[in-house]
Amino acid sequence: MGMEFDYKELGLKVGLEIHRQLDTKKLFSPVPSDLHEDVDFRFQRRLRPTMSELGEIDPAALEEFKKGRTFVYEGNHRFTDLVYMDEEPPHKPDEEALRISLQIAYLLNAIPVDEVHFMRKIVIDGSNVSGFQRTAIIAMNGRVDTPWGSVGIPTICLEEDACRIVEREDGKVIYRLDRLGIPLVEIATTPDIHHPEQAKVVAKYIGDALRATRKVKRGLGTIRQDLNISIRGGARIEIKGVQELDMIPLIIEREVERQMNLLKIRDELRRREVKQEDIKEAFYDVTEIFKNTDSKIIARAIKKGGKVLAVKLPGFRGLIGREIQPGRRLGTEMADRARKYVRGIFHIDELPNYGISGSEVNEVVERLGLGENDAFVLVAAEEETARKALREVVKRAREAIEGVPEETRRALPDGNTQYMRPLPGKARMYPETDIPPILIADRMKGEILANLPELPQERVERYIREYRIDRSLAETLVNDERDELFEELVKNGVKPSLAASILVVVLKGLKKEAPIENITDEHIREAFELYLGGKIAKEAFEEIFKELAENPNKTAKQVAEEKGLTLLSEEEVERIIEEVVMANIEVIRAKGMGAMGMIMGRAMAKLRGRADGKLVSSLVRKKIQELAGS
Repeated sequence: MGMEFDYKELGLKVGLEIHRQLDTKKLFSPVPSDLHEDVDFRFQRRLRPTMSELGEIDPAALEEFKKGRTFVYEGNHRFTDLVYMDEEPPHKPDEEALRISLQIAYLLNAIPVDEVHFMRKIVIDGSNVSGFQRTAIIAMNGRVDTPWGSVGIPTICLEEDACRIVEREDGKVIYRLDRLGIPLVEIATTPDIHHPEQAKVVAKYIGDALRATRKVKRGLGTIRQDLNISIRGGARIEIKGVQELDMIPLIIEREVERQMNLLKIRDELRRREVKQEDIKEAFYDVTEIFKNTDSKIIARAIKKGGKVLAVKLPGFRGLIGREIQPGRRLGTEMADRARKYVRGIFHIDELPNYGISGSEVNEVVERLGLGENDAFVLVAAEEETARKALREVVKRAREAIEGVPEETRRALPDGNTQYMRPLPGKARMYPETDIPPILIADRMKGEILANLPELPQERVERYIREYRIDRSLAETLVNDERDELFEELVKNGVKPSLAASILVVVLKGLKKEAPIENITDEHIREAFELYLGGKIAKEAFEEIFKELAENPNKTAKQVAEEKGLTLLSEEEVERIIEEVVMANIEVIRAKGMGAMGMIMGRAMAKLRGRADGKLVSSLVRKKIQELAGS
């Protein structure tokens, strides 16, 4: 981990938003909620923002609209019906999805509402064909207790997931309809998290409650965690797309670091007495300076008929190049904003570089009449595009004088974040007129409360108690979501210790050498059936799984037969042991039972995976005793 901050002193506030897909049919139509790659129809649409009843337009919606994109939707008739093409009103919400969300609510100590009202939330990036997402509050006022104190869960919502992006082309986005309408539970916490590790604990607890239902989807993309982070004097930043639990503390630390550095830049700008009105939207055409440049990017832009435009940023010298997160600078933040128009920007703090010479820099400084504290930013592109890009730079520079701008950012794999869009406003919800309110009867609530699933931690304790397996095995079974299969195997007569060690130790051991994610529950069931039927020894599991990981289309039985792993009859085992003993008769006569280890090793070399170790051991012992006795 990076620096250790005094988070209390900094006034850190973090809130979590967790979305998890439910493993049911789609929320408002009876089609399966599976992803697929085969497409048998496509259509296209455009979307535009509308005003709320207060006459306001949502800023995030407006920004999307300005991009002027067309949306193409691809789908397959098996997984998409008219509801999710927005050609038919929604059906009644899926009852199973409703029940699961209520279970989750009770597991998080929340109070379910008496009536469920669906709302429409404006979404016009094209990810919802209709231009809105349907969402409803299911429960309120839950809480999670942590060693740092209690964290509230003000709302638990049930909503529809959006389409997934297949590709972006110029002015066009292609979406796949399969994910649209998969039920999502959205759980929001209060901003009462005051330490990065506390955020991880809360996220794990909520994740455990979701998994306890055994009705949530698994795998990458089925869970999305968003963080809302602020420090005193900073601003609320929403960070989207945090995939891994372990990354949460690092992302929070890096965001704290970014906000602290932006506040230091603000203070320095104030010391230099830079004001908002000093930063003007005045763009200078400096193309002439670069007519013989060695910069490939600039030369290419000019050759295409583009211009090189510069903007003056008074008082910014030395600050654009200042690092605010490892490997990211204020200049990176400006470039992120300009990126919807151009690939990149050049600023004075990083020049001369990229083929731009010292004399070219000096000429620009002279042309713009810069003082020693002043900076410039350059963009090379078609003139109107370059102007749009520099307007974004000016806007970001003005925000730097204020401190930390409120925005939505994307989590990057290294723990840093990148600008996505402005924070959405409040004016984006209105009632859904196609779905009548749903009354949640007390009988249904009582029924759900009486049959709540056990939380993962409770399950671990029960396994240790009931099945006498060790804690680390029990925890791994539950965390890796192998617990359902484990209980099924035990019910079918497999010893708990064997089932656990094969599902955990054997499979984990293979992880480095084979793609074990290809091994399905069905493969594992088959292998255990062979074992229970006396067809294979427990030593054969590893070989069978290794082969199935590489060739998942085979069955466990095929692999056992091909690899000669099926058990030999007792007579055949005896015959092989007899051969080994006779070949080493001198040693046995000399050492007696002292030869047991060696004979056993040689017998197992021929019989491993084809005979039970205990049987081999007792037969070898018997043979040696007979010979030594004679």
